[in-house]
Amino acid sequence: MHLARRQSAVATPRSYRDFSATDIQHGIDKFPINGFTRAVLNVLHKRIAANIASIATIVVVFVCVPSSFSTTKGLSQIVTPDLEPPGDFSLSFQIQDKRIANPYQLQAELGLTKWAEVAVFRGFQPDEWIFGTEIGLLTKEPFLLSVGFINWSPHLNVDPQPFIEAGYYTEHHKLIAGAIHAGYKNEAILGYAYDFNERWRVQVDFQSGSENSSTIGFTCNVTPDFQFNPALYVNNGPNHDLFGYIVFTYTFHVWGGKKENGSVVAKSVERVAGAK
Repeated sequence: MHLARRQSAVATPRSYRDFSATDIQHGIDKFPINGFTRAVLNVLHKRIAANIASIATIVVVFVCVPSSFSTTKGLSQIVTPDLEPPGDFSLSFQIQDKRIANPYQLQAELGLTKWAEVAVFRGFQPDEWIFGTEIGLLTKEPFLLSVGFINWSPHLNVDPQPFIEAGYYTEHHKLIAGAIHAGYKNEAILGYAYDFNERWRVQVDFQSGSENSSTIGFTCNVTPDFQFNPALYVNNGPNHDLFGYIVFTYTFHVWGGKKENGSVVAKSVERVAGAK
């Protein structure tokens, strides 16, 4: 049982806000200043300044310095042509507006070889299993080309959606274009990302169709293996409704070891269009 808060009958001590500048100055004037006091104060000032500088340095290093071996999982909505590195197992948790797809879902993604990967989604509202795979036809940057399918949900009788897409990847710029067959129609997919460094990426993407969206978001590598990606969806429909999305991803290196800095940029965490 919760106890209600009540006023105390005990007199409240004088608050620091009740002291005037005159009171403070009077107290300072009465404080004896001598050589010993000045020395103590100087030591205290130096120690405080050193502690503040140390804390500031730690914050700057944590925020600004890129992590070793970190990878950035690509865009918010569309598939991307770069594959999960062989032996890397990524586990993701997505939270998104139910008008985008299943609002709560897990994703497991495994790089099998340099040219093949598989992914499994576990949706909770509704209860469903969704499968996808991707095959790399060109896997050496800057030119990438891949085919595959996503959003296959046998449980809900949703057919796989085949796609083909190409990419042009440089150190900072990532350009993506392709097409996907969803239901009874073909849709265009476009994307662009800019990597400031191995920690920060800003990204936009687009998939045609009134039920799909344009998105803008960013990705942050908090550690070499943990990242998060929030994004804002702008629906392509006439009202251009806004939807929220965020995904958290942790990558386990099951075999093959971690990649050198910047050598591999892992594949996107895709949106599950078939879950609508």
